[in-house]
Amino acid sequence: MPEQTKPIELHYWPTPNGWKVSIMLEELGIPYDLKLVNIGKGEQFEPSFLAISPNNRMPAIVDPEGPDGQPISVFESGAILQYLGRKFGKFYPTDERQRVEVDQWLFWQMGGLGPMAGQAHHFRQYAPERIEYGINRYTNEVNRLYGVMNKRLADRDYLAGEYSIADMACVGWIKPHKNQGQDLNDFPNLKRWYEAVNARPAVERGLAVANEARSNLADDKDAQKVLFGQKAR
Repeated sequence: MPEQTKPIELHYWPTPNGWKVSIMLEELGIPYDLKLVNIGKGEQFEPSFLAISPNNRMPAIVDPEGPDGQPISVFESGAILQYLGRKFGKFYPTDERQRVEVDQWLFWQMGGLGPMAGQAHHFRQYAPERIEYGINRYTNEVNRLYGVMNKRLADRDYLAGEYSIADMACVGWIKPHKNQGQDLNDFPNLKRWYEAVNARPAVERGLAVANEARSNLADDKDAQKVLFGQKAR
């Protein structure tokens, strides 16, 4: 594992997507500087942040010791996990068959678990009116996805066999399971995995990063306007 002499900048807010990268950095044990991006106040639209994350979404990182020793910025949480896994040679295997296993479950989270759980959160907690169709649609889809994980974990400890960035990507999205209308007791293999991953000291530290900055978004109407009223700029 190469030595990181200059801290990586982590542009972050304590959400399931932000936790993916804070967990990875804690697991790697490398130095990083925390740059909070208060998404409820619209700091993700500041030009300095858009220069490294043009999708105006956190997390993003700036590695001052990137390829050939030159700085590099990376946005999108999955791409960040892959970049860090390749650079430091941990939690992302080099064997192609094993790497495909990790990639499948990483992209499953990026394209399925995260977006569907996010929609469940929205319709169950933040929508200004209760829309039963939206609540049922996304609560049921999250339930289906939990079932996929539960079956996958029936004969293995982690999603891709060994603990990997795929597990880091998913654990933060399982954390608010009650807000998604899910009961982990219905998914015993998933519950066992969730408890094991949460018990890792680095995961505990990663989930705790800037936790004091979190607020009750359901009561913050100004933040909801920022987050849920976005259009092209």
